[in-house]
Amino acid sequence: MDELQGREGVWRFDGETVSLHYRTGWRADPFLAELGRCDVPVAALSSAEFTPSRLRGKSWQLRLRLHDRVDPFSAVGAGLNGRSHPFVLTGAPQRELLAEYYADQFTAAAQAARGAAPSPAPEQLAVRLVPPLPLHVQTSEGTAFFDGETVRLVWSGWAADSAKRKQQRREFALPEIRSVEWVPSDGWVEGHLRILTHDSGGSPSAKPDKDPHCLVTGSSRREEARMLLMAATVTAHLRAREADSRRAAALPAPDLGAPAGEKTVYDRIRELGRLRDEGLLTEEEFQAKKTELLDRL
Repeated sequence: MDELQGREGVWRFDGETVSLHYRTGWRADPFLAELGRCDVPVAALSSAEFTPSRLRGKSWQLRLRLHDRVDPFSAVGAGLNGRSHPFVLTGAPQRELLAEYYADQFTAAAQAARGAAPSPAPEQLAVRLVPPLPLHVQTSEGTAFFDGETVRLVWSGWAADSAKRKQQRREFALPEIRSVEWVPSDGWVEGHLRILTHDSGGSPSAKPDKDPHCLVTGSSRREEARMLLMAATVTAHLRAREADSRRAAALPAPDLGAPAGEKTVYDRIRELGRLRDEGLLTEEEFQAKKTELLDRL
């Protein structure tokens, strides 16, 4: 297995997976150190982008470009910068030719993967990028726990508001969750993780320290990094669930004969319409599958 060393860590490539191993220690970036490792299948890659050192000053940059809806970190990482981005590697000029070679290899592998046998939906690939479950994060306010089925917020820390401490905990089953919001500290206000449910409407009006959908983080960069990982992990599993729903809706309807078979086709079209209205199918996907089903009549 070949490897490329950079400032953020070491990237290894075996032809099917790009394994990103991040540096640890007190000088390492907190987010990358907490993530530790990320294995990116080539099926998740759109391309690799190389920027030589002469255009960046003192170092080259190699960036992996992923397919849409694959990257759960960017989906929630409002505070990610170039240094903390998990799919960026920079390095000294002496490894520049090797980095450019790797960029070509990654792009070629990604193109070959697109022409190979059907791969999982992009959203299903996202779960391979996040930490394994169960995932547990502790802050001064309490803890957040995710096991793949339920997100549990527990307010047991010394910094928890009295109302939250009285309630003790709140659990959210994955089907209830619309999205996860992660907001880092701005230096004045502490960061937080917020669970947005399908029945919660718009953005909650309550402040994070009063909101039972929130767990507040402290000002520690390590603590914020762990909370970002939690938000990204839940987001990845939400997206995988959406992909599973689309796949189930797209499965051929059982042939029950006419007229019962015709009724089944129309019921399936109504189900597809519901998924489109909920944002789980695009208009193009809905129309294509609707045409396919009607052609069976």
